[in-house]
Amino acid sequence: MTRSSTFFHKAFLLIGVIFLFYNNSAFTQVDNPLYDRTPLEYYQKMNPQFFEAVVTDAEGFDDFNLGVNFAEPHLSQNPNNPLQYFGAYNINGAWRTYDGFGWTGSSPNFGTTMRGDPVTAYDSLGNLYYMNMFGSPSILGCRVIKSTDNGLTWSTPVVAINGVDKNWIAADQSAGPYSNYVYCVFTASSGGNFTRSTDFGATFTQTRNFNTQSLPGMMVAVGPNTSGGNDVPGGCVYVVTNSGSAFASTYTFYVSTDGGLNFTLKSAQNFANYVGTNVNGRNSVQNMRTRPYPFIAADNSYGPNRGRLYLIYASNFPSGNGNKPDIFLRYSDDQGVTWSTARTVNDDPNTQNHHQWHPAVWVDKTSGRIFMKWMDTRDTPTSDSAYIYATYSDDGGDTFAPNQRISTQKMRINCTTCGGGGTPRYQGDYDAIYSLNNISLSMWTDFRNGQFGSFVGYFPDFAMKAGPNTQNVENNADSAFYNVSVPAVKLYDQTVTFSASVSPTPLSGTLTIDFPDGDVLSSYPDSVRMRIRTSGFVTLGNYTITVTGSGPFGVPVHKRSVQLTVEEVIPVELISFNALADQNSVNLNWTTATELNNRGFEVERSIKIQNQLEWVTVGFVEGRGTTTEAQNYNFIDRNIDAGSYFYRLKQMDFDGTYEYSQRVEVEVLRPLDYALEQNYPNPFNPTTTINYSIPQAGAVRIALYDVLGNELKSIIDTYQDAGRYEVLLDASGMASGVYYYRIQSGEFNSTKKLMLMK
Repeated sequence: MTRSSTFFHKAFLLIGVIFLFYNNSAFTQVDNPLYDRTPLEYYQKMNPQFFEAVVTDAEGFDDFNLGVNFAEPHLSQNPNNPLQYFGAYNINGAWRTYDGFGWTGSSPNFGTTMRGDPVTAYDSLGNLYYMNMFGSPSILGCRVIKSTDNGLTWSTPVVAINGVDKNWIAADQSAGPYSNYVYCVFTASSGGNFTRSTDFGATFTQTRNFNTQSLPGMMVAVGPNTSGGNDVPGGCVYVVTNSGSAFASTYTFYVSTDGGLNFTLKSAQNFANYVGTNVNGRNSVQNMRTRPYPFIAADNSYGPNRGRLYLIYASNFPSGNGNKPDIFLRYSDDQGVTWSTARTVNDDPNTQNHHQWHPAVWVDKTSGRIFMKWMDTRDTPTSDSAYIYATYSDDGGDTFAPNQRISTQKMRINCTTCGGGGTPRYQGDYDAIYSLNNISLSMWTDFRNGQFGSFVGYFPDFAMKAGPNTQNVENNADSAFYNVSVPAVKLYDQTVTFSASVSPTPLSGTLTIDFPDGDVLSSYPDSVRMRIRTSGFVTLGNYTITVTGSGPFGVPVHKRSVQLTVEEVIPVELISFNALADQNSVNLNWTTATELNNRGFEVERSIKIQNQLEWVTVGFVEGRGTTTEAQNYNFIDRNIDAGSYFYRLKQMDFDGTYEYSQRVEVEVLRPLDYALEQNYPNPFNPTTTINYSIPQAGAVRIALYDVLGNELKSIIDTYQDAGRYEVLLDASGMASGVYYYRIQSGEFNSTKKLMLMK
């Protein structure tokens, strides 16, 4: 397909000799089905956008939006530091993170015009290799740059391999005899080339051309050599080529057991047919071009399936043009000679109703868990939109965990505003997934915003929420509490540990953050409490509290922000405090003008002993919390012996801090006459209080009688000093009715009536 007339006329204005380039087939075959390179005329118009945004759905799950690039991402993770990831999108939109959360974008210098198809790899020492096609207008080969700091700085570029289309790279992460060798494959004008580097990417040497490579989709992978009872780490270098018809691919498998120097053909397999519909010689799903690429990965773990080789691909089921594709996985235990039957990865109930395509695969070297991701239309009845889905297998590819939706929003497949071109439309040919310690990160192109969005997301994963969104706290000796929760998970079964930080740092005082009930969750859904405490009179103003939740190895990692407003302390302002004796009781009254976080008042009483005051707590009165209105309080201290007393208030905040009031003094006088007061309450059930006074020391007897004058029980019978007294009558076990109580002390006798009502 030639360039559009619009582009032709623009180019004619710029270049008077356009016809010299127009006859270059590599330049004009923008949509040649034999090539899957990025269309030149479109990538020249692409304006990459580097930004970072977290996209959170209603459940609390995150996607990370890394801006706008041009599809076809690849991703690697540093085996020595699981927090370090590096990924790249067409044409040269590179992204790196050092904490698994914050991403930085860049366009590394390859020394010439790059043409895309970025792929990446880490070796066992943490060296990062980034490969990209170069040449304009014709593809000439691939250059590789190396970084020892996760993409911050780069080595001088080297030409790693020659060819015309669809490259791939792999590095030996083992400690075997070929440790840290780097391997590259690339479709050439004839066959497919293979090169290797034995000096950490300084130079590359071609050792093989595979004549079975004619369609895009050649791939390389590294695994252990476990044949014949051996176990050679990194002892197998696998290459799969793609040939035949675009709608009936032949996958040919080769293996090298000497570090990529020599290869042996193991088998040629015809597993795949159409992927969707034949449109202009290309496989198409909803006008998005695609292809049954053979993606391979090997098990480098020391689990039960060590050395197993896996193949994942998309293909129509049932076979035939116009049907809908599924994702299939096969495995080989003899280095690709024979293969298992196909396992269907997607678990939608009726797979013939939905499209599943664009797969990627990785085998976790720590466990042997196989991670797979793909595009899926099962949530869209008209099949015009898709989500990213993923799953894993823990039994070597025989069964799969329930499929999980990774992207937080669906995307329209045929992205007419994205900037790709052709019919079917170019919207990228591959995505990526990588894992370590049983946590994977997917990197994909997302069309939800009508652009070539660059997205990443974790799996298994946990949702995270924090609230309330804002709290107010006083600037000294106060606390605010937030709830941090994991309301849902996507097959996540590890712990989540929480931490938090504050910004900006207060100029004065201290904000202390802790989790008083613990900072780790291990079952879900569940939550923790986060507390922020002020001390030392914190600078007034607004603060952002960033809460981080992370897995055991630092990933997955998610962050939530809540706001804290630090306000000036409104003290509990006491404007009056009075004490008044009433016979053998003391009435205390006080008034506050303002209160802040006032839990209440402890009432303390003391007497002077040898000029020293000894205080005891005699009661507690609840406060009004926080208020700017005047509040009145009272407390009665009953049955006080005659004497001189002091009272004070201990005002207590909810966080336990307190402050004392000024003291007041009151004199309780001795009674002048004998007295027997009416019981209270009356009627009662089953207890009531009786007060009485005696002006001089002596024997005191109080007894209870029925209406016939029969004594029923003695209430008190003892010698007492002069004073005012109180006694409790318990009538449990007695019948309802009218009774009498009588006091005798010296010459004094007095009788009162009481009523028991049950």
